[in-house]
Amino acid sequence: MKVSIIGCGTMGITYAKNLASMEEADLAGVCDVDAARAEEAAAAGGTNAYSDYKAMLEAENPDVVCVCLPTYLHKRIVIELARLGKHIICEKPIGMTLEDADAMIEACRQYGVRLFVGHVVRFFPNYADAAGQVARGETGGPGVAHFKRYGSYPRGNGLWYHDRSKSGGVILDLMIHDIDFVRSVYGEADTVYAAKAQSGGEDPFEYALVTIRFRNGAIGHLAAYWGYPGPFTTAAEIAGSQGVLRLDSATSRSLVVTSRDEGREGKAAVQVPQSPMRHDPYYRELKHFLECVRDGSEPVVTAEDARAALEIALAAERSCQTGQPVAIGGNRP
Repeated sequence: MKVSIIGCGTMGITYAKNLASMEEADLAGVCDVDAARAEEAAAAGGTNAYSDYKAMLEAENPDVVCVCLPTYLHKRIVIELARLGKHIICEKPIGMTLEDADAMIEACRQYGVRLFVGHVVRFFPNYADAAGQVARGETGGPGVAHFKRYGSYPRGNGLWYHDRSKSGGVILDLMIHDIDFVRSVYGEADTVYAAKAQSGGEDPFEYALVTIRFRNGAIGHLAAYWGYPGPFTTAAEIAGSQGVLRLDSATSRSLVVTSRDEGREGKAAVQVPQSPMRHDPYYRELKHFLECVRDGSEPVVTAEDARAALEIALAAERSCQTGQPVAIGGNRP
């Protein structure tokens, strides 16, 4: 299938490298309003660079388009692509609001195209193995899970992250990885309680703690940190009535390594966790989504899953503002 990319920041380049190495895909152009970034991604993927996505779509006529744009742009571009009959792989989070997510899902349904959202943690081997063990009952009944995800504050080309109206902040952009994963393990959420600390200035940080109560009685405690002074770090502990699973990027280097892409001004941009396996989790994710387009099968993570993760993240933001638990889906605390 012919696959194009709109947006050539850190994730766009990551997508380009993986698609270029994939026999199932023909990387058919990359686009960014910043011509230098488009050229960088094109060089990484061995394809053509564009600064106008409409020109790219007309020239390349792709079957699938990857949307690697800032979150606030997702809705408009996804709906436009759906109207053009293009299948879509959109970076997480699906959108800024539930109304955005609903509009995107409905447009793709209306025009008969597939919408996939890149919650890549589902494709990390250690996380996927942990989820499988819980599903098989190896940890016993529902218990308590702890997750953390710490990284440097986005810099360089990631300046849009600093604007909450464009990124949603650390919960919506960073923690949502773990929100999606813990929901995949424990099912539907009931209530959310959250608190946050943050500062601006020359050394900004944003730290959030979120507690999710699930309908099956399980509890999830999630922490996310922009501004962490050390290397990108993830960890998880999933405890049930019969056992405990632990994952820690600091002690399982055979599964997870850290790369730090440098912005063109020499400052650290967005940090992306990767894997030393022959094919990294982003490759596995993209390959899986393309297989779903080809054979019509259901993906590991659906657009509806992405919407549900967004709902929890937005509830956490409301809890930070009110200091009170927030119900999910009409349930009461």
